[in-house]
Amino acid sequence: MLRRAGALLRGEARRVLRASPGPSRAGSGGGGGLTLRVQHGGIRKIILNNPQKRNALSFAMLQSLQCDLLHDLENRKLRVIIISAEGPVFSSGHDLKELASQGMEHQTRMFSTCAEVMTSIQEIPVPVIAMVDGLATAAGCQLVASCDLAVASPRSRFATPGVNVGLFCSTPAVALGRTVPGKVALEMLFTGEPISAQDALLHGLLSKVVPEEKLEEETMNIAERICSTSRPVVALGKAIYYKQMAEDVASAYRTASQGMVDNLALKDGREGIEAFFQKRKPLWSHNLDSPPK
Repeated sequence: MLRRAGALLRGEARRVLRASPGPSRAGSGGGGGLTLRVQHGGIRKIILNNPQKRNALSFAMLQSLQCDLLHDLENRKLRVIIISAEGPVFSSGHDLKELASQGMEHQTRMFSTCAEVMTSIQEIPVPVIAMVDGLATAAGCQLVASCDLAVASPRSRFATPGVNVGLFCSTPAVALGRTVPGKVALEMLFTGEPISAQDALLHGLLSKVVPEEKLEEETMNIAERICSTSRPVVALGKAIYYKQMAEDVASAYRTASQGMVDNLALKDGREGIEAFFQKRKPLWSHNLDSPPK
């Protein structure tokens, strides 16, 4: 399963890259653009950078975010991705002016690209963390729900308010309904009312709520702890987690059991166990291949 999982992840990344409608407008190292991409060591930060438009997930913004997420995924130094935003709004969701002014073909491309971005977050081999300090609505809430982890400040709020403007948040409901209990999701979808960060934490939309002044520090602490682990072990575990979550219990145990066997065959799996018995820190190879049998 390990090699199949690795091949699947690499193949899916290539498929989404080929499907990308055009070049990213992302910046690198502080450059301009709808998103900024900065990487130090194993941690890549992607910053939504259009606060004047409340970081709306326009078609161009989605393209930029997609390219930043999929950039250089084969690089073994990459260990975790953090998505944050400039300004008081994490993301207000889709650009309604763009949707209303364009025809069905563009609208279809918009939602198709958005779905690719959201699904790729769970398909890429490193954990993705949302760092939220402000309002996340509609597809912005969908983005938070799609991330593997989410850390937010107490002032953050989350909503799917499309119903109030006659556009039900059907696509955000896909991620939201798989993250929070059904009745919570449906109340958010039917009323459009925002929920607080504490309620979002209670219902499973968030991993942690921390004071605003500690938000980046705590998010970086989580990212650094992930960086201290083996990339292929985490990649295999992430792939197995999402695969078994879509299966019935019996199938899920078969998937997870095979995953444990594949993990034991992994070079870093063996190194970790040897280090445990020898009472030392493991020396990770970050090598995806299993050792010769």
